[in-house]
Amino acid sequence: MTEPWTPQVGDRHTADAVKSFYDAGFWRHEVLTDFLEGWCERQPDATFVSDGDGSLSYAELRGQAYRLGAALRRRGIRAGDRVVVQLPNWREYALAYVALARIGAVMVPVMPVYRHNEVAYIASFAAARAIVTPGVFRNFDHLAMIREIRPQCPSVELVIVARGEPGAGEVALAELSRPEAGAEIPDDLALGVPPGPDDGHLAIFTSGTEARPKGCWHTFNTLGTSLRELVRILAVGPGDTVFMPSPVTHATGLAVGVGAPLLAGAAAHYLDVWDPAEALRRIAEHRCNATVTAAPFVQMALDAYDPAVHDVSTLRAWGCGGAPVPPTMVDRMATVWPNCHLLSLYGRSETFLSTMCEPDDPVERSSSSDGRPLAPVELAILGDDGTELSSGEEGEIVQRGAAVMLGYFGDPERTAAAFDAAGWCHSGDRGRLDAGGYLRVTGRLKDIIIRGGSNISAREVEDHLLAHPKVGQVAVVGMPDRILGERVCAFVVPAGEPPALEELADFLRHDRRIAVWKLPERLEVVDALPMTATGKVQKFALRERLGTTGANSDA
Repeated sequence: MTEPWTPQVGDRHTADAVKSFYDAGFWRHEVLTDFLEGWCERQPDATFVSDGDGSLSYAELRGQAYRLGAALRRRGIRAGDRVVVQLPNWREYALAYVALARIGAVMVPVMPVYRHNEVAYIASFAAARAIVTPGVFRNFDHLAMIREIRPQCPSVELVIVARGEPGAGEVALAELSRPEAGAEIPDDLALGVPPGPDDGHLAIFTSGTEARPKGCWHTFNTLGTSLRELVRILAVGPGDTVFMPSPVTHATGLAVGVGAPLLAGAAAHYLDVWDPAEALRRIAEHRCNATVTAAPFVQMALDAYDPAVHDVSTLRAWGCGGAPVPPTMVDRMATVWPNCHLLSLYGRSETFLSTMCEPDDPVERSSSSDGRPLAPVELAILGDDGTELSSGEEGEIVQRGAAVMLGYFGDPERTAAAFDAAGWCHSGDRGRLDAGGYLRVTGRLKDIIIRGGSNISAREVEDHLLAHPKVGQVAVVGMPDRILGERVCAFVVPAGEPPALEELADFLRHDRRIAVWKLPERLEVVDALPMTATGKVQKFALRERLGTTGANSDA
């Protein structure tokens, strides 16, 4: 099998640029496990992660993760190999991440909401050697799904099961990590030579701004620049606890729920099923100090908050990104939780963290902007002709510098399309910078729907819907939602008898096997779609229609 194209530092940066990153301290010579080793010397018994079911100290994390890493090497996993990890917010995720980081394998995190279609594509495209999966989670049998898709993933040689019963050719994660061995660690011969900070570390597949996701290839250095900025802005360190209800297999959860606490010597507490009342209870129980989520999490937590019941006095900062932060929410938090700073931010899987407000910023900055560019990120606004625009002018947001990915794994063509001759990585998002250097994201060029902070490719959902026999034409758009930001609405020109919303949802869920959160939540049956003179669907007209009619909707 031919090894897929892997982006290298030299593909993205000149030797002088690399030297400048190191000289500035943006890139450093440490890797993830160097930080773990340091904290194991200073505070081995301090809790690193808890999830409501159990916890791991720093020493236990190292012991179990290193034993897992050594076991993977005995089974043939080597530096540079990709391993898909699809786990909920369980402490086993931190184990898998550290294990792969220590032996130099590249983690490919996949969110638990992804189903057969997405998981098979990512595992196959990444040429993954192994998959780490739960058994049953939220009434869905992930292990059964992996067994079903394995024939589509010829590179997968090993399936590792967390909190489930492995079958033939599968192995339990606990059998490899051996929790009963405590802090015991294997020798360096069993673990191999640690990777360098500029070797492959992560392949984060985008949640879908195009028909198929792309694997953003990061080294520890491209990730570490964002981790250090998060630690600085959230001001976390030993004795602090980061609360993480966002999926740890998403860029946000990975950076804030695993990476930043590990660099800082802090603890992380995971919530695997979002419930605002339970979230508030956990924040109080674990004395949590900071978190970062999409805006809907904040809205629901504020709605559920009862000062007579919930204690959030330890919470100092709540970062918020993935969708616009409503000014009313910023004002509400400032009133209801005056000791907690709501910090708006902008990031992408390609860059992790690009801009963020800081605790010293006036409150109104989080309602009027998405923060200022951080030191390792060079950010600009480009016009349609590619020229850099002045403050106040709206154009495409582009980035370059130490925090930007090296490219899209296995896809030199789309990598070349994303980066221009000046080295700018094009985001497809529109925005403007004000005179103070604060960014405001104003829209997007790409046809995506942002539901609860996750991107949904309208084209992907449309392509699946067109396979239904009752769908003649279809256009998918986002409809505003107070809690989630947007939900999916499908405008369908029927091919004969009109379909029902439940019928289409059942088809997408069971026949096309796409993630549940991508399913349309409203159906508009129409005689024709509004078109331009060149035959393109006028989606703006459909979005406008959502605000004026719902007469024939199946909501």
